[in-house]
Amino acid sequence: MQFPSSLRRGTLIRRYKRFLSDIELDTGETIIAHCANPGSMMGLQEPGSTVWLSPNTNPKAKLDWRWELVQADGTLVCINTAHPNGIAADAISAGQIPELTGYDRLRREVRYGENSRIDVLLEDDSLEDCYVEIKCVTLHRPEGLHPTAAEFPDSVTKRGAKHLVELTGMVAAGKRAVMLYLVFRGDCDHFRVAADIDPAYSGALKSAMESGVEAICYDCDITTKGIELASPLPVTRG
Repeated sequence: MQFPSSLRRGTLIRRYKRFLSDIELDTGETIIAHCANPGSMMGLQEPGSTVWLSPNTNPKAKLDWRWELVQADGTLVCINTAHPNGIAADAISAGQIPELTGYDRLRREVRYGENSRIDVLLEDDSLEDCYVEIKCVTLHRPEGLHPTAAEFPDSVTKRGAKHLVELTGMVAAGKRAVMLYLVFRGDCDHFRVAADIDPAYSGALKSAMESGVEAICYDCDITTKGIELASPLPVTRG
């Protein structure tokens, strides 16, 4: 995925009300940017951090700017959780995720389960349908117990646990179900669940995997030009 226009650099003043951020541009002007990330953004919202913004071209948008990247722990991190589904769909279509090749049809946002939509549904006349749920991973705690791990979630996510239950239901119905984690930073060497932040999600993933739900993880190359799928990362359950 390439950003459609050049990103603008600025300095974070504060993030507030989850979806708003005050940012000082290099020109000295202070603007309000949309923050498309519902999580806690632990370690990614420190005042004074260097950030990058994209102009909002949606005529219905209330704000002129969207917060895209932040420099944290010496690396670029994409905080815009609107991007993972498109990046994953493009990568699957291009055959860049070997675990998800062999299907001739890909559909997005298909209704399933209890009033939910699956991020990607893969179909083929000779294979069982494959339900793929995608999560964006930005948490990295270099001073914590697992200093090289990418972790999810960064806050309690009842919705995430619900998705795991519904994926388990697809397996029980004879379908294939995959939990795909995309790490939106390049400084981690494996993935694990942040069980101390959300024990319920950790338990739900363990139960789902024991029932046949697959969990895979890829990191991404992040630049101010765009975001590309990079390498697979091991998934650690403990």
